Amino acid sequence: MFSVRKAFYMSIPVMAGYVVLGTGFGILMDKAGYGVLWSFAMSMLIFAGSMQYVGIGLLTGGASVLTTIITTVMVNARHLFYSISMIGRYRDAGRYKPYLIFALTDETYSILSSDNTEFDDQEELNRYRFFLSLFNQSYWVAGSVFGSLIGDVLPFSTDGIEFSMTALFTASFVEQWLTSDDHIPAVTGLLGTAACLLVFGTENFLIPAMLLITFILTVLRGRLDRTDSRKEAQR
Repeated sequence: MFSVRKAFYMSIPVMAGYVVLGTGFGILMDKAGYGVLWSFAMSMLIFAGSMQYVGIGLLTGGASVLTTIITTVMVNARHLFYSISMIGRYRDAGRYKPYLIFALTDETYSILSSDNTEFDDQEELNRYRFFLSLFNQSYWVAGSVFGSLIGDVLPFSTDGIEFSMTALFTASFVEQWLTSDDHIPAVTGLLGTAACLLVFGTENFLIPAMLLITFILTVLRGRLDRTDSRKEAQR
């Protein structure tokens, strides 16, 4: 089917990153004393790259449930930003919607928001989005399992390996900026974060920045939805 082939083709760049990053996560999990089943379960049920890296420290440090919840909200709050612009796109997703919401990552969003491929009907479009999300998660899961299995076979220092997530986020931001015509969400994130960094300092800027950006994008939701609707109509 065209939608499945297209989804696989579009997911290839993500595969290159997710397998490597997932492998790094699996290695860190193994070094922390958690076996392959832990890596597999976290990648299947959580599927939040940066949060999974942070989660290793929470597990080994014996963090409380409250601390885990707050940390998760802080780390994953960025999903609120781009998920707002996907409300219109996923409105008619039908049976695919629960998984599409769960599997929406930075990289999947970057592809979906910039891809202008035309499909014959809504069902085929939904199928394309579903398989793109599924392929991307499968790469992450495979990398996590592989990294966990080779963690003891290839001993080496893991210092700095978590920076690979930062590098991926930067690459995704640049790619979206270059391929998208609407830079309002990106500019809002940059300016909002910079302003809160200046006002609250490096230790306390994250939560105020998340709240500010969420508020601004919520106010602009109508405009973002209209932009997405026009793009959908042009396909």
